[in-house]
Amino acid sequence: MSMKLQDKTALVTGGGTGIGLGIAQGLAAAGCRVALCGRREEVLCQAAQQCGSDHEVLYHTVDVANRDEVRQLVQWAVANMGQIDILVNSAGLNVKTRSMAEMTPDQWDQVLSVNATGAYNCMYEVLPQMRERCDGLIINISSISGLRATALGGIAYSASKFAMAALGTAAANEEKKYGIRVTNVFPGEVNTPILDQRPQPVSDEHKASILQPEDFSDLIVAIAALPPRAHVSDIVVKPTKQEFM
Repeated sequence: MSMKLQDKTALVTGGGTGIGLGIAQGLAAAGCRVALCGRREEVLCQAAQQCGSDHEVLYHTVDVANRDEVRQLVQWAVANMGQIDILVNSAGLNVKTRSMAEMTPDQWDQVLSVNATGAYNCMYEVLPQMRERCDGLIINISSISGLRATALGGIAYSASKFAMAALGTAAANEEKKYGIRVTNVFPGEVNTPILDQRPQPVSDEHKASILQPEDFSDLIVAIAALPPRAHVSDIVVKPTKQEFM
């Protein structure tokens, strides 16, 4: 893999599993100094060991819905890496009860606080340093549910991912004068632990037929390696077998 990202730094939320881990592995292999963050320290520790690279892969626990914790996370990342060139917002969750009739208000709050507000919190803390040096890339991992609201994603998840996409687009428009780029990624079905929260169990056969976390590695590295004048605003990546309705 190309080392175009040699000595760039990346902070990856939700980096312990799933798409976040797949992206972190790709960035590390491309020469980035990577810091993973998420809620479970033991998962992050294992993930860091899976990201083989010339640099030590760092990790730090955080609840992205907690603004104080996000502030401390970014301070820690800057202290240990010098600056954050790339922020990947990949932390996300869903619940099993996904319809208006079944979902509780607390579940709505939980999903929105992590998927939408969590991304905002991280962007809010990282953007000042990017503005100061007039450079930076933010990757927001939304979902096809952030383009098409369907029962598969459910009420809260779809709303949160639409919000995340709008946040990314609006911020990109505002921050372009500072040379900052924000990319919204809209994955279709991906074999990640979030499938465990599906109302109906997902078969191993189906898991094998859909996207895998590593499918995002080269894609995000390619976006990050583009010259500063080139901005990928939105990109949809779905399984070949999945309809895009």
